[in-house]
Amino acid sequence: SSTLAYDREFLRTLPGLLMVTEIVLGLLVWTLIAGTEYFLYPAFGWVMFVAVFYWVLTVFFLIIYMTMTYTRIPQVPWTTVGLCFNASAFILYLIAAVVDASSVTKELDSHNYNSWAASSFFAFVVTSCYAGNTYFSFISWRSRTLQ
Repeated sequence: SSTLAYDREFLRTLPGLLMVTEIVLGLLVWTLIAGTEYFLYPAFGWVMFVAVFYWVLTVFFLIIYMTMTYTRIPQVPWTTVGLCFNASAFILYLIAAVVDASSVTKELDSHNYNSWAASSFFAFVVTSCYAGNTYFSFISWRSRTLQ
């Protein structure tokens, strides 16, 4: 059939909840930085790149999981793709969160200090969400490879 399925139960799983949290808090990370003069400081440009890039990809993967598109494309090793995506997001978000936190100083620009400090906090929270999803992706990938 040509209609897409809709998986309502995905959002009730821990990986689904983590994905929604990544989207909401990831949006918060990059909007907090985007509302400042971040372009004057290259470190915040890196954080913006990571936050926006993984936000877009996470929305894309949420749509794939919610519509069960992965069942229509069995040629793609979805467990491996999910593991690589979540692991890379965890690593790059961790680097971005550390860069964000180390770049926040009152002396730099006190006008943007609160936004940058808040974005740093939320970047670490999003990093922990990606770490959790990396764990669940690894468990899923491991169970597929052992069969």
